[in-house]
Amino acid sequence: MAERKPGRRSPAPLSSLLSNSFRGSPLEKRFGEVEIWRIWRQVVGEQIAAKAQPSRFANGVLTVKVISAPWMQQLNFMKRDIAERLNEKLGAKLVLEIFLKAGKPPAPEKTERWVKPEKRELSEAEKERIAAAVAAVTDPELRKQFAELLEQDLAHTPGKD
Repeated sequence: MAERKPGRRSPAPLSSLLSNSFRGSPLEKRFGEVEIWRIWRQVVGEQIAAKAQPSRFANGVLTVKVISAPWMQQLNFMKRDIAERLNEKLGAKLVLEIFLKAGKPPAPEKTERWVKPEKRELSEAEKERIAAAVAAVTDPELRKQFAELLEQDLAHTPGKD
């Protein structure tokens, strides 16, 4: 690993540069408000996030769309606690009130990780296609690596049954 020259700093994350650029301006507060959507699931948990999602934020009032009346009733008892946890996570008292609204909540952001498909055996036709595709490569080592790359790609792609 290369050594860093004295006096040189590592690059700063873009989010840090933006927040520093807008510090003290009205936009600084807006960046904090946007964070509500990013941290919602983490603050309220998976079960609540599946039934209720933030839909609007204005003048300290967070509007949350809730899927049903029973969930609205339950969340009504939790509003103050949710607002406190959001503000704690945000590092500022932005959420002054939570307004619950009946309706289908917007789809939450998907946070699932991509899962690599199962590896499968290649058919003879697929092996022949790979051989034909790499035949024009004159360097034997490069041809072998290219063929292995194509094999790996096809092996992790669902076959046509």
